[in-house]
Amino acid sequence: MRIGDLELESRWMGPPRDGGPELVLLHEGLGSITQWREFPAQLGRPALVYARAGYGSSTPVTVPRPLSYMHDEAALLPAILDTAHVTQPILVGHSDGASIAIIAAGSGAVVPLGLVLIAPHVFVEDVSVESIAKARDAYPELRDRLARHHADVDGAFWGWNGAWLDPGFRSWNIEPFLPGIHAPVLVVQGSADVYGTLAQVDAIVRAIPHAEALIVPGAGHTPFRDESVISAIAVRIGRMAAGDFANNDN
Repeated sequence: MRIGDLELESRWMGPPRDGGPELVLLHEGLGSITQWREFPAQLGRPALVYARAGYGSSTPVTVPRPLSYMHDEAALLPAILDTAHVTQPILVGHSDGASIAIIAAGSGAVVPLGLVLIAPHVFVEDVSVESIAKARDAYPELRDRLARHHADVDGAFWGWNGAWLDPGFRSWNIEPFLPGIHAPVLVVQGSADVYGTLAQVDAIVRAIPHAEALIVPGAGHTPFRDESVISAIAVRIGRMAAGDFANNDN
């Protein structure tokens, strides 16, 4: 997929496109198309899966990344949807990808039919910084594993890690975008996630009264690996696609 000067690795997964609602998968801070595994194909709707610049085999980026990188990705999302001819999107984001979905929907840049936010971040917690610092220290051991998924593995890792560990990033907060989201929202969070706590979920549910939370006991940062969680997400997506949602704001 060509977006301006960027070449973004992308593919469609799941059932054939049928003119109806379509999923758009937004990966985590170290994610890629391959790291989603078969999850997008299990959700019941056609799914556009792409790697952001700097990830997978997409165009590399210069590091350090700007601390506004998630806002920048949200601003790019309308062009991606337009290029892929996606007019009825349901955004499914994981970690950084969930935060990008929040910014895009809450700013009005994208008007989705629904959002599935998996392990989202809306502000920076101490536990997040501590775990990301541990990932930095473990990178020599992690590098070979990550290199299976990224052409520029050093750029992918340090672009994410450096931004989150920059002292200036501690003030990052996207809670002001939450009241601007009027589509149905499902928040999925593992209770044992070392990158974020249930405080993230609480902030979203407080700001979006129609948001629904699915807490997965004992799960870590990738709760969507569990078959029962996949099934629950697929059911919610089916409802979003069918318009089975009463917006109490209207």
